[in-house]
Amino acid sequence: MDKIIKMKEDGKYCIDIMQQNLAVIGLLKAANQALMQGHLNTCFANAVKAKDAEKQDEMVQEIIRVTQMSTK
Repeated sequence: MDKIIKMKEDGKYCIDIMQQNLAVIGLLKAANQALMQGHLNTCFANAVKAKDAEKQDEMVQEIIRVTQMSTK
């Protein structure tokens, strides 16, 4: 992010700034996907193993909410 801000402050070419911005967005999306995988493999898996229907439903709703946010 610092590089993008500096590029803007330095008056760099708009397309170059946009490309850098898209690179950051890609990294953030990849990080989010890794976090979701970790969540599914740990927290969600533990809820399923515990056979706690209320906790399972809560986890599913959380995943739906986060997934909807990521598609906006």
